[in-house]
Order: sequence, then C-alpha cells, then structure tokens
Amino acid sequence: MMRNRPLFPYRLPKPIMRTTLNLSEDALHVAKHYAMRRRLSLGDAVSALIRAGAQTNAQVPSTAATLRGRFALLPARDEVITIDHVRELMEREGI
Repeated sequence: MMRNRPLFPYRLPKPIMRTTLNLSEDALHVAKHYAMRRRLSLGDAVSALIRAGAQTNAQVPSTAATLRGRFALLPARDEVITIDHVRELMEREGI
C-alpha cells in the first residue's frame, strides 16, 4: 500500500544566476571577509551585501548636500567648536 507522497519532499534549490563581476581590490577584500565571518560562499556574500546596500539606500532620504562654491556645508549644530575641542581631538588622534 503506497501513501500519497509529494513528488518533491525536499526544498527545491534556489535559482542561481551566473555572472562575472569586475570588483575593485578593496571591494573584493570586504566581500571575502564578510563571507569568511559568516561562513558563506563569495557569491552569497556579494548578494547579501548588495541587498543590504540597496535596502539602506532605499531607507535614506536622498538630500543633496548644499554647496557653497566648491565646499559642502555641514548641518547646523547646537554647539560651538572651540580651539579646546580641536586640541582635544588632535590629542586623541595623535596629530
């Protein structure tokens, strides 16, 4: 007596699209490091990084930086930057 079994009792593999990418050396290093830390293949790591980047760009409102001449203006802040702030930062950074 046979039971009614589904034809595919296991999950079908996800579709794979093969393509060639030309990555800069630093981007390849980041992708390899990401893949190694998460124990993924390089292709899965690149896919995850692309998805994360696309999601981040979709969430961030696209506001162009206001330019004055060749320089971008920073957003207004409630604190005044003094020479003491600069000296403290220089000491922390070892400059």
